[in-house]
Amino acid sequence: MGFCTLQVLKVRQPVFLPSINRTLFWYLSRRHPVLDRAFAHPKEHQSLEFQWLLARGSQSVYGALNGFDKIQTQEAWRNEVPLVEYDQLLPYIEDAMTGAPDRLWPGSVACFAKSSGTTSTRSKFIPITRESLVRNHYAAGHDLLAMYQRWVPNSRLFEGKSLRLAGHVLTHPEFPARTGDLSAILTQNLPFWAKWRSCPNLEVALLEDWDVKMERTLDQALHENITSLFGVPSWLLVLLRRAREKAGVENLHELWPNLELFAHGAINLAPYRDSFDALFPGSRLHYMESYNATEGYFAVQDRSGVPGMALLTNRGVYFEFIPMSAYRGTNSIAVGLGDVEVGETYAVVISTASGLWRYLPGDTVRFVSTAPYRIEFAGRTRLYINAFGEEVILDNAEKAMALACTESNAELCDYTAAPWHGTSGNGGHEWLVEFHREPQSMDGFIQTLDRTLRELNSDYDSKRTDDLILGLPRVHAAPKGLFERWMREKGKLGGQNKVPRLWNDRTHLESLLELRNRFQE
Repeated sequence: MGFCTLQVLKVRQPVFLPSINRTLFWYLSRRHPVLDRAFAHPKEHQSLEFQWLLARGSQSVYGALNGFDKIQTQEAWRNEVPLVEYDQLLPYIEDAMTGAPDRLWPGSVACFAKSSGTTSTRSKFIPITRESLVRNHYAAGHDLLAMYQRWVPNSRLFEGKSLRLAGHVLTHPEFPARTGDLSAILTQNLPFWAKWRSCPNLEVALLEDWDVKMERTLDQALHENITSLFGVPSWLLVLLRRAREKAGVENLHELWPNLELFAHGAINLAPYRDSFDALFPGSRLHYMESYNATEGYFAVQDRSGVPGMALLTNRGVYFEFIPMSAYRGTNSIAVGLGDVEVGETYAVVISTASGLWRYLPGDTVRFVSTAPYRIEFAGRTRLYINAFGEEVILDNAEKAMALACTESNAELCDYTAAPWHGTSGNGGHEWLVEFHREPQSMDGFIQTLDRTLRELNSDYDSKRTDDLILGLPRVHAAPKGLFERWMREKGKLGGQNKVPRLWNDRTHLESLLELRNRFQE
C-alpha cells in the first residue's frame, strides 16, 4: 500500500514556510550582481583570485620553496612554478595531516577529503581549509541556488527539504586529522538553515554503514515534503527506485508532489536521463548540472536549456588549461583563460585555497562558449581507450551509451569498457553493462553504440573501416547488482566513488568478469 503523502505533508508542514522561502531567495538574489560582474569580466576576476592566492600561498612552506613572493605575473607563475600531481604534494599533505602548520596553506588543516576519482585502491586526501569551504564550496553552492532562482522566479524550493546522500567522516587511524568524503564534510559544516532543510538529518547523513544509511534515509524521506534532490545520478537512482517500491507508487511525484529541482554532478546525466524520466513521468523537474569536485567547486549551469556550465572565476580557484592534443602530464605547457578556444578539450590545472598549486586533478573539459566562459565535462585524462590509436574518451562513450539506451528502450545502471587484442594485431572494445531494464534488442543496442562512436570520433571510425583494426564492440549484460557488489568489495560503496567507465587495460574489466562468474555460480 502506498503512502498518502499529501495528507501527511499537510499535517507536518509549518505555516511560516512561505515567508522563509521568500526570505532565503531574497538573500540569494543579492548575489546576482556579483555573478553578473564575474561573468562579464572573468579575466579580471581571475587576476584578483591569482593575486589573493599568491599572497596567501607565499606564507606556506611550499610557497617559500617555490619563490611565490618573487612572482609578479601570471606568465612568471607558469614559467617558474612546476605542474604537479598528487604524489608531488603528498609529503606536504602527510605533514599537514600530523598537525604541522603552514605546509601548503597558512595555518593548520583539520579536515581532509578522501578522494580516489575512480576505484583505485589508493585514496587521495585533499586538504579542506576554512577558506576553501567559505570562499569556494559554500559560496559556489549559494551561487547555484541564486542562479536557480533566476530560472524559476516563483520557486517554492525552501518550503520543503532537500534530499541528499552524503558519505561519512572518520578520524584517520594514523593522523589526528578528520577524513571523509567531501559530501560528508560539507554536510557536517552546513549553515543552520541548510541543515534544517536537509533530509536525512545529520545523524543519519553521516552514518558509515551505507545500507543502514539508505534505509534510514528512506524512512525519513517518505514522510517529508521533498522539493529538491542533490547528488550523483547513479547513487540517487538506487535510492529513488527503493522509494518508489516502498511507497507503492509509479510516479514519484505522487510521493513528493512539490519536487522541482535535481542538482546533479560528478558523472554525466545523459545515460541516466531516461531512467529519471521513468521515475517522474510527465516530469516537472528542473535539471541543473554542477562541476563540484573534491578539489573544488568549479562551474555551475547558469541558463536552463543552454549547453555548458559557467566557469566560476571568482571563487578561490585560479585556472589554467592544457590542450589535450599537447598533453604530456606534468611536462605540459598550460595556457591561461584568455587563450582557450571553443570546441577544444583541455586538461584542467588548478591553484586553490586548499593549497593545491598548479595541480592536475585529472579532469578534462571542453569550452562551449567564451562569452561567458562555459564548459562541459569531457572526462578524465586517464579514462580513455587508445589501444589501437582510436582515442575514445569518456565524453564519446557517455553520449553513445545514452543514445543506445534511448533507441533500445533500455535503462542503465552502470558500465565499464576495455580493449581486447586479437592474434594478428587487431582487436576491439569489450563492454560490460548492467541494465535496470535490458534492451529490446541487444544487437540493436550494439549497432547504435558502434554507429554513434563512429559519428563522434573520426579516429574510431577509421579504425573500424572494414573491421581491419577494430571489430564490432562486444557487449555483455551484467547480472543486476554486480557493480554495487564490486564497489562494496573494494570498500568504495556510495558517496562520490565512481566506477571507471573506460580503461586502457583490462584490469577492472577482468576483475568484474571474475566477480560475474562467482555471481552466477
